[in-house]
Amino acid sequence: MAAILKATKSRLDKTGTPVTFANIYLIAPHARIEAIKRGVPARHVNELAERMDISKESLIDTLRLSRATVNRKVREEKLLSQDESERVLGVEYLIGQVENMVNESGNQEGFDAARWVSTWLDSPSPALGNRKPASYLDTVEGQKLVSSLLAMAQSGAYA
Repeated sequence: MAAILKATKSRLDKTGTPVTFANIYLIAPHARIEAIKRGVPARHVNELAERMDISKESLIDTLRLSRATVNRKVREEKLLSQDESERVLGVEYLIGQVENMVNESGNQEGFDAARWVSTWLDSPSPALGNRKPASYLDTVEGQKLVSSLLAMAQSGAYA
């Protein structure tokens, strides 16, 4: 799987199909695992930050990636490590989860899931003892917790 961006960014998978955040959320777990193990291109960090309307440095810090390593891999057009890829794809998964939630509501016109998630992640959450969800993105377990909060919000439960 190539990675993450909407058709407007011209990202295509192996079959030539545009890859969206919702695709990342909806694909079978084994396909996501394969992408993580293979590694995603380091430039995806830049592209994801741009889509979220945040600085690359902020995203790198939130995911506890090494700035020097990411910058070097971008320059050299290298893949991220398995651990780095897992964190980046995890954020893409969360954005896809929100995209899917909004699509299911039937009212997605003008909604930018990446920007919404970026704002939500940086807002204190009562369900997390007023900690920001972004503070949990540097681990897989933390990303699962954030995903469960989004699911609770969709169902109307306390989040």
